[in-house]
Amino acid sequence: MTSSPTDASLLDDLEFALRLADAADAQSLPRFDAADLEVSTKADHSHVTDADLATERAIRALIADQRPADGILGEEFGADGDTHRQWIIDPIDGTANFLRGVPLWGTMIALAIDGVPRIGVVSMPALGRRWWGLSGVGAWTGSTDAPVPIEVSSVSSLDDASVSFQSIAQWADAGRLPQLLRIADRVWRDRAYGDVYSYMLLAEGRIDMVAEFGVKEYDIAAAVAIVDAAGGRFTAADGSASISDLSALATNGALHDAFVDLLRTPVG
Repeated sequence: MTSSPTDASLLDDLEFALRLADAADAQSLPRFDAADLEVSTKADHSHVTDADLATERAIRALIADQRPADGILGEEFGADGDTHRQWIIDPIDGTANFLRGVPLWGTMIALAIDGVPRIGVVSMPALGRRWWGLSGVGAWTGSTDAPVPIEVSSVSSLDDASVSFQSIAQWADAGRLPQLLRIADRVWRDRAYGDVYSYMLLAEGRIDMVAEFGVKEYDIAAAVAIVDAAGGRFTAADGSASISDLSALATNGALHDAFVDLLRTPVG
């Protein structure tokens, strides 16, 4: 495609985001399954490790050096600076997996323009996998030297759909367990792959829906950009275009309205 000046600028930002992921991996991977990993509990009773903190610090330091005018929103150290161009960071998504030695965790890096995630990078170094995307341009996995384009599935029937629901407890806490059971009864296959990995399976066309509740912007922003770039659709559970609704519904696009209906309609 022919790049506009805006596209060219965002492509530079995407290259920078991939460098941020390199810096993140250099902090997180050596601490994975470490015998001396330091773990503490935050005010919301979730866990944080020394690797979470070091990884976010490394990302923030590079942004401050290379993109000093940009703002940052990170899980561990909050929001700073401009919100017109804002880097949204989850240093380790899946901290519970990380501290138990389960390799399904990753760093999520997004660049949002006026609140809309345009660039996303997800790196899961314990799996040796990385995904990245630029809305309106494309999404890829593999290595930057040999990128492999990815796109969502073409499944158009709920009867053939494979979904990831993240966790039963999460849906129960949101008062949505009856809707989850209805979805499970309606589709071909349901599994809880969990955390960021579910969204990457969706972007690769391996599953067709991911939904979860109790999420913050940093939990989903990078996935929003990658799923969109892969041809999918990402909204709040009610179908609204929001990343701050505390809910997320990502699909291959073809099935989106059907899943919104299943979530909206009361079970009686």
